[in-house]
Amino acid sequence: MELMMRKDVPEELTWDLTAIYATEEDMLRDAEKMEAMSLEIEKRYKGKLNTAERINACLDEYRALLAVSTLVSNYSYLAVEVDYLNAHNKERNDRIELKMSEIFSRLSFIASEILEQDTALLEAAANKTADAAPEALSKGTNANSLYLKKLLRLKPHRLQPETERVLATLSPVFNTPYQVYNMAKLADMHFPSFTVNGQEYPLGYSLFEDNYEYDSRTEVRRAAFRTFSDKIREYANVTAAAYQAQVQQDKLMAALRGFSSVFDSLLFEQEVDISLYNRQIDLIMEKLAPHMRKYARLLQKLHRLDRMTFADLKLPVDPEYDPKVTIEESRHYIEEGLSILGPEYQEMIREAYRDRWVDFARNQGKSTGGFCASPYGSHSFILLNWNERMSDVFTLAHELGHAGHFKACNAAQSFFDTDVSTYFVEAPSTMNELLMAHYLLKTNPDKRFRRWVLSSMIGHTYYHNFVTHLLEAAYQREVYRIIDAGGSVQAETLCRLKKETLERFWGDAVEIIPGAELTWMRQPHYYMGLYSYTYSAGLTIATEVCDRIEKEGEAAVADWKQVLTAGGTLPPVGLAKMAGVDITTDAPLLHTIDKIGEMIDEICGLSEEL
Repeated sequence: MELMMRKDVPEELTWDLTAIYATEEDMLRDAEKMEAMSLEIEKRYKGKLNTAERINACLDEYRALLAVSTLVSNYSYLAVEVDYLNAHNKERNDRIELKMSEIFSRLSFIASEILEQDTALLEAAANKTADAAPEALSKGTNANSLYLKKLLRLKPHRLQPETERVLATLSPVFNTPYQVYNMAKLADMHFPSFTVNGQEYPLGYSLFEDNYEYDSRTEVRRAAFRTFSDKIREYANVTAAAYQAQVQQDKLMAALRGFSSVFDSLLFEQEVDISLYNRQIDLIMEKLAPHMRKYARLLQKLHRLDRMTFADLKLPVDPEYDPKVTIEESRHYIEEGLSILGPEYQEMIREAYRDRWVDFARNQGKSTGGFCASPYGSHSFILLNWNERMSDVFTLAHELGHAGHFKACNAAQSFFDTDVSTYFVEAPSTMNELLMAHYLLKTNPDKRFRRWVLSSMIGHTYYHNFVTHLLEAAYQREVYRIIDAGGSVQAETLCRLKKETLERFWGDAVEIIPGAELTWMRQPHYYMGLYSYTYSAGLTIATEVCDRIEKEGEAAVADWKQVLTAGGTLPPVGLAKMAGVDITTDAPLLHTIDKIGEMIDEICGLSEEL
C-alpha cells in the first residue's frame, strides 16, 4: 500500500500529454508564438476598436490566441497535478503562468476599448455574420457574438482600462492561496504509519481517502481516521491562512467591481440567481437529512457498530459484495453502461483507454480525487487514483461525462461558446453515473446485487454530490456570510463552522468525533468560487433527465445530446429547459430528494429480507 514515486509508475497507468505537444520544446515554442501573436494584435488594433469590422477582426485573432493558450497551460499544469514533488515541472508551470499574465495584461485593452463604444455598435458587431466558417461553425455564424453579449453584461462591473491591465498582470498572485493549499497538502504532509493489534499500517492522503475510509475493520478504520486527523491538524493554521486570503480576495474583488455582495459576484459568472443557490442548500439540509440519517443507522446496524461515528459514514452496505475491478474490466462496464448514448460515445470511451487519456496511477505528490481537463483543440485528460473498486468505475464514468460533454461542445462551438456555467457543468458527469447504475440494475435480478447497486448509488453518486459537496457548500456559505459582514476566519472559526454544519445535518444519528471538524481542510473546491453546491445542482438535472430517458428512450437521449453540443450558448436555466427540466421551480430538487429517500427505503427493505 506504500505509494511509489512518480518516476517508478508504469507508463500504461499514466496519461499521455504528447497528445497536446510531442515535446516540452514544442510547448515552449507555442508559448513564444502566443507572445508574438499578442504583440501583433496590440500593434494592429490598440486604439482602433471603433468599428464592428475591426472589433470582429481583432476578436478573431484573439480567439485564435486563446485556443493556443489553453493547450500551453494545460500541458504545463497537468504535469504538476500528477507530481507536486517535481521541481522542474513546478518551475516551468510558474514561468508559463508569468508569461500568460504578461500576455493577457497586454491584451486587456481589447475588452476595455470595446466597452468604451456605444451599445448600438457592440450589438451591430455581435450580430454581424461571418464571411467564412470559423472552427466548426456553420457558414454565416459570428463566432464572437456570445463573447460580445457577455461583455455587455459585464459592462457595469468593468473597471478603468489601466486597472484592468494591472489586475491581469497580477493574475498569478491571485492563484497563490490555492498553490499554498496544494503544496501543504500534496508536498509537505508526510503521514506516520499507525498500529492496530500489533500490525503496522502505512498512511497517506490518498491511502486514507481511497482505502481506509471504506475499510470494514472498525479498529483499523477509526485508527486511520485518528492518525490522519492528527497530522492534518498540524497544518490547520497555514491552511486557514491560505483560505482566508482566498475569501478576502473574493470579497475585495466583489467590492471593487461594484457587486453588493461576494455571493452576487461569484454567482454572476454562473449566470444564476441567488435564489437557486440558497434553494439547493436549504432544501437539501432540511429535506434530505432525515433520509441520510436513516441510511447511517442502517450502516450502524449492518456492521454491528457500538456507535455510529463520522469515521464510519463511508462504509459499504455489503463489503463482501464489493468486487475488485481491474482497469481492463472497467472498460466493459463503462462501454456497456453508457452504450445508450450511441456508438460515437462508445468509440470515445475506447479511445480514452487506448490512447491513455486517463492517469490511473497512485503515486506520491499526486492530486487526490479526480478531475477532467478538456483543452480546446485536444482530447480530454482525466486524473484518477485507481483503487480497483466499483466506486472507481463510477468515478471514471463521471469524468468521461465531462470528456463527452466537451468533446461535443468543442466540436460544435466557437472557443468563446464553450465556457459552460459551473451550475450546469456537473450534470453530464453525474448523468453518466446514473446511466451506469441503471444499466447494472437491468443485468441481474438478484436481490443482493440490486441492493449493492442501489447502495453504490446512495453511498457514492448521491452521497458524494448531495452530502459531501453539499455540506461543503453549506459551510462555505457561512464563511462568506462572515466575510461579507467584514469579518475574517481562522482555523478555530472554520473548525467550529464545519462541526456545526455536520451536527445540523446528521443530528443524533452520527457522532461528530474529533477530527470531523477538520474536513474543511480536505477539499480544493473552496478555492474555486461557489463550486461545491453545483454538484447537487447538476445531479438534480441529471436525475430528471435520466428519468426521461427511462420513460421516453431515444427521444430523450437525442435531446440530451443536443444539450451537450450547446456548450455555453445558453445559461443553466436554458440548458436545463432544452433537456426538459424546469429548474426555476423547486420541483426537480424535491423529486430528486424523494427518489433518494425511496432508494434508501428499498435498501433497508432488502436488508431485512436478506
